Amino acid sequence: MQRIIFFFFLFAVYNSSAQKTDKHLQSSIQNLLTGFHGQVGVFVHDLKKNKTVAIDADTIFPTASMIKIPILIGVMNKIETGELKYHQPLIYKDSLLYAGVDILGSFKNNEKIELSKVMMLMLTMSDNTASLWLQSLAGTGSRINELLDSLGMKVTRVNSRTSGREVNRKEFGWGQTSAREMTTLMEKISKGEVINQKASEKMLRLLGRNYWDEDAISQIPTDVFIASKSGAVDATRNEVLFVNGKHCRYIFCICTKNNKDQSWESNNEAWELTRELSKLLWDYYN
Repeated sequence: MQRIIFFFFLFAVYNSSAQKTDKHLQSSIQNLLTGFHGQVGVFVHDLKKNKTVAIDADTIFPTASMIKIPILIGVMNKIETGELKYHQPLIYKDSLLYAGVDILGSFKNNEKIELSKVMMLMLTMSDNTASLWLQSLAGTGSRINELLDSLGMKVTRVNSRTSGREVNRKEFGWGQTSAREMTTLMEKISKGEVINQKASEKMLRLLGRNYWDEDAISQIPTDVFIASKSGAVDATRNEVLFVNGKHCRYIFCICTKNNKDQSWESNNEAWELTRELSKLLWDYYN
């Protein structure tokens, strides 16, 4: 009899902590996604009520610049082990240039810059030259992938410049993830579960300074704290947000691929969908 009571207790505890699907919100989001000309995955977690919405949330998508969150974790791990220092001076070399319109790429050879500022450029401006430099300083994609694996990520990986990931890179580009895993990664950071509490808090602050605020972020009032990272290449537009409002606390990620609309104007179909999803969630939780 005691054994039966014990197992009933365990079942009750498990049931109380298990995430439940918000069916009403799921239906609203499903309707919003109908007719999108591409493939889309969404995962939403209401942290207050522990309810979720998952739509193609385990499908693998290209990360585009969302891969900079795993790179950030890799750099912070090196800082915590003492191999790097947050305000450590670095020397920029022309060989680091990744052709484009990056700020760091406009530096002259042998100019000095602090590690912390390179990290800021990667996250705030999504500077690719800074990001690839930091990927190398973090111990390359191989080391970052080991850290992702230790955090329970099964599909989120760095592919570019990473040994053994050439096939994945051809399909997904720089990195790959799912809407569920990118949401989970952001959630772990927000809860202080990545590396340690101090490192997680620093990462959250860094992710709260996004220059690219015209899509999902634009639908949320300016007095709300948001940590985010977006990513875009021609046929992919993604965004992940941690939203901490007075009456709500939630995380969501939208990933897209094979998009028919590959334009770079603000009315791009995927960006419009992202704004609509963000507004729907803000209104729903408030």
